Amino acid sequence: MPDARPRAVLEHPDFYLISKPPMWLTHRTRGRYDVPSVLEYMRHELGEPLLAPPHRLDRETSGAQLLSRDPDAAREFFWLFKEHRLTKTYLCLVHGQPGWQDTTIDAPLGFVGLSESNAVQIRQGVTEDGRSAQTRFVCLGTRLHPLHGPLSLLEALPQSGRLHQIRAHLSVAGLPMVGDKIYGRDPSAFVNFVADELTDVQRRALILDRQALHAWRLEFSWSGARTRLEVPLAGDIAGLWAEAGTDST
Repeated sequence: MPDARPRAVLEHPDFYLISKPPMWLTHRTRGRYDVPSVLEYMRHELGEPLLAPPHRLDRETSGAQLLSRDPDAAREFFWLFKEHRLTKTYLCLVHGQPGWQDTTIDAPLGFVGLSESNAVQIRQGVTEDGRSAQTRFVCLGTRLHPLHGPLSLLEALPQSGRLHQIRAHLSVAGLPMVGDKIYGRDPSAFVNFVADELTDVQRRALILDRQALHAWRLEFSWSGARTRLEVPLAGDIAGLWAEAGTDST
């Protein structure tokens, strides 16, 4: 399986660009010793104990992960992220077909709270006291999958950094992400997943065993030059997209 292990796709004197597979943590977190860590693996693989992650990708998210090689590079990346001097672009596969080619969703996000209609404590939604959040989406194509209906491949450019921002804004737009257990089409999927009680019907409806979100491109200035780095779309998402055939008109 090509996405099974992290791998360095670019080596720079100051950093590595890593292709992070889905289902790997960026780094160890308390209580999750059962899940492999990109940082731990690459430190061992490359023999560089000073490697550090200037940003984090969620466990299920694949794609472009930076690792700085020394404390000076780590400090420079810290500044870039703090000052919003680094642009991140994602690819995501969603159910449905947008009625636009290019749009920006500007909707404040916050915790929606537990209720009869929501059993997920961390779910985000549009709330009166939510924090400002903007995401630009570009539709790269729409295809009709023979089993799963219309699917669209979107480019997502978050212009703020809120929790679950891309997935929550897609939910607002009525375009749930494939494989998303929190903001997808089945509101009970995440609760059942945590309890290890997902049914076969739910698994088939999710299509993928993880959210179809891929960190595709990073752009930033480094040593006086504009740097643009990309990691090709992960195999599981690319495979599902290919199964859907050609773009519909």
